[in-house]
Amino acid sequence: MGRTRRRRPRRNRGHATEKVNKIVQPLWKLPVYELMDEEKVALVHDRSMQILEEAGIAFYEEESLAILRAHGADVGDDSVVRFGRDLVMEYVAKAPEQYEWTARNPEKSVTIGGDHVVFSPVVGPPFVSDMARGRREGTAEDLVNFIKMSQASPYIHNLGSEICVPGDIPMHERHLEQMLLQMTYGDKPTMGAYGIGLMAQDSVDMMKVIMGEEVLSKHYLHCIINVSSPRRLDDRMLSVIRSYAAANQIVNVTPFILSGAMGPISILGTVAQLNAETLAGIVFTQMVNPGTPCVYGSFQAIIDLQSGAPVFGAPESQLALYLSAQMARHYQLPFRAAGSYASSKVIDAQGAYEAVLAMFPSMLVRPNFVLHAAGWLENGLVAGYEKFVLDCEMLGMMTRYLEGVSWDEDEWAMQSLLHDVQPGGHHLGTSHTMRHMKTAFYRAELFDYDSAETWQSKGAPSTIERAHKKVGQILGDYEKPPTDPAMLEALRAWIDERKKTVDPAAFN
Repeated sequence: MGRTRRRRPRRNRGHATEKVNKIVQPLWKLPVYELMDEEKVALVHDRSMQILEEAGIAFYEEESLAILRAHGADVGDDSVVRFGRDLVMEYVAKAPEQYEWTARNPEKSVTIGGDHVVFSPVVGPPFVSDMARGRREGTAEDLVNFIKMSQASPYIHNLGSEICVPGDIPMHERHLEQMLLQMTYGDKPTMGAYGIGLMAQDSVDMMKVIMGEEVLSKHYLHCIINVSSPRRLDDRMLSVIRSYAAANQIVNVTPFILSGAMGPISILGTVAQLNAETLAGIVFTQMVNPGTPCVYGSFQAIIDLQSGAPVFGAPESQLALYLSAQMARHYQLPFRAAGSYASSKVIDAQGAYEAVLAMFPSMLVRPNFVLHAAGWLENGLVAGYEKFVLDCEMLGMMTRYLEGVSWDEDEWAMQSLLHDVQPGGHHLGTSHTMRHMKTAFYRAELFDYDSAETWQSKGAPSTIERAHKKVGQILGDYEKPPTDPAMLEALRAWIDERKKTVDPAAFN
């Protein structure tokens, strides 16, 4: 295995969750779910190293190839780069094990790594849907609504990136307006834009307008780098890595693998490929700027070999998730787990089952970052309003689950068990129950627990109807966070000047 383990940071010995201005960040306290012993971990590592040493990874950008050459990688004439395993381990060891994702409002900064869990909204759907208007192209108004809902939820820890694509804004200006909308309507951490290098650099420059040069000493932005599996990093993703890493911002390397198409149909082959691709991206990031915060990403689904469509929530995907999470822990890297994925077009039994079957296994592997935790529908093509709030309900339950069992003395309720409640009695009126009655259990607001008669007397509302009503309540009750008007004016002025020079052709 060949790696000296670093001493882990001291864990927070306090309560598992701490509510700070409507943010509840779970501290994972459950036993980790592992499928491999040390021998099998070593075997996955070895097969991954074989891929990197013998087959290599294609890097399709000359500036990036020059960086790889300068740091000792074997760059072929075909742009395929091969990595010796000692080189891989040397550079992976430079990535920090835990760090802070800084928010504009420092009280809402969150920790990535260790036993900390971060939930992030869906990113990238070109369409949105709700009960009233159905499926349609996303707009800036929709983006603002999803930013507001992210800001309002205690279980969504950041504002994401493009929660839905605002199709009414020209493509080459969307990333600029997106950042302004996030700064206007939220003060949680933001991901910024990362589709291509110039978008990434614009995000860094806009954050400097907002926070000054301190941006470079902290981690305000967070990009997702999708390896074009199998074994390929293109100029767009490489330019994003260079921009974010040079500015000391978070780089989340996530191969996008559909087993049976971009990876083998077998679980072990897929995991070996995923591990090799992820490590190659992290190694390159550390070559750009040693110490850049990274996340070991895993986005793996299967393909229906009869229809060609992706399938989410499949058991094979969860088994691959367990293995890849264990590899991330082996390398002492923060891990990105699966979100509330659904192939379903609507919030029906399929959509609910898929979301839970994708999300719940993620909670068993000590996840550190969960993208697409709320709002994902139709294989990621749709951001659903009602799906978003229902997923947040599930995140609340998951947060309580991750807390595990408290062993405080008061949890034993011994006064009630020994003295207050006689045989055949009840605990409804004891002092212990009365002290904890408002906080003892997670109560799912959007689920129905009434009797059939009471439910019918209320009009027999469905789950989606309750969720639709909740969306309206959240947007109606939304309060904009305090924001310095001068900061927004400066950002607006910067954006207007940038629009004069941005080349629309660069986005084609």
